[in-house]
Amino acid sequence: MGIIAFAVILFLLVQAKFILIALAIAIILFSLTSDAINSISRLRLGNFRITNWLASVAAVFLIASGLLTLAGLVISQINTVLTTTLSYTDDAQSAIAQMFSWMGEDVEQSVLQTMRSIEISGYLRSAAGQAGTILSQSVLIILFVGFMFAERVWFDTKLENLMTHKEQAKRVNAIIGSIIRRVNRYLLVKTLISSVTGIVVFLIMKVFDLQFAAAMGLLTFVLNFIPSVGSIIATLIVTLVAYIQVAEPSTAVLIFVLAGMAQFLLGNVIDPMLMGKTLRLSSFGIIISLAFWGAVWGIPGMFLAVPFMVVVMIVCSHIPAARPVAVLLSREGLPEEEFPLTPVSPDSLDEDEQAFQRVVGAE
Repeated sequence: MGIIAFAVILFLLVQAKFILIALAIAIILFSLTSDAINSISRLRLGNFRITNWLASVAAVFLIASGLLTLAGLVISQINTVLTTTLSYTDDAQSAIAQMFSWMGEDVEQSVLQTMRSIEISGYLRSAAGQAGTILSQSVLIILFVGFMFAERVWFDTKLENLMTHKEQAKRVNAIIGSIIRRVNRYLLVKTLISSVTGIVVFLIMKVFDLQFAAAMGLLTFVLNFIPSVGSIIATLIVTLVAYIQVAEPSTAVLIFVLAGMAQFLLGNVIDPMLMGKTLRLSSFGIIISLAFWGAVWGIPGMFLAVPFMVVVMIVCSHIPAARPVAVLLSREGLPEEEFPLTPVSPDSLDEDEQAFQRVVGAE
């Protein structure tokens, strides 16, 4: 039964991925701004008090503006790259083949023939089609976020009625708060580090007077949200684009070194300092999560792999029966509980609470 249930869930995840990806991103954006709205709604400007609904409307407007602006920027950069890629096709194929020249002329010619057999135009049409879905998915995300803000006032009441017991509701609410705090910190730090890295790559491309500087900066910003492998892929793409344009190995190596140093300094020195003990996830677990969600949802799934892993680890760390999963997902095998759970004697609980404890494995 367990295998059948997993197969059904996996099938639904794949078939409904367009909606589910938008929903997951909407939940993340909602959690990022929810605490800020609560703080803003307490402010007073003289006799004027910012109401909760006004702050919510302003948040939805800002999220919509940011998403549509980012979607437009991505689409424009994709179109720029696609319209100029065909003119670089021959140079790119020759440059890539030349990288294998040290293995002999026969190998170089074989690589060149293989590259020329690839239908570049077909991949470009596919990429253009994928770019077209960005705008429609952004609109769907905005709709989801808007309805979440409309429902947020009654969330605590619904949670209490759903759990049928105040202690259950408090426990679930605390777990949700722990998830939101850790995911928010991770995303804020990642956004800051990715932004600085993207700007550095943009400046490197500009200094060497290369094309696609904005596109490479944006690509670096986006790929840096994919842990472990994203920064490596971004650095290799930037180096390859530079090598195709200058066709000088020394310049390409210099750009590779500069971009790699920026990625190393920001990703392996500054990032851990700012992140602290927020995640403490297993590196092997992150790779497995990347592979699974990448296979299910593609590139968007790889962006969401770490937040999903944080959710699973925190939830499992508070369910004794599932705690071994949290131990495997944590870096040191010691998943931290961000808040203490006061033990309650089973005799002091009513029948509903005892049933809940049995369901989550607390007994």
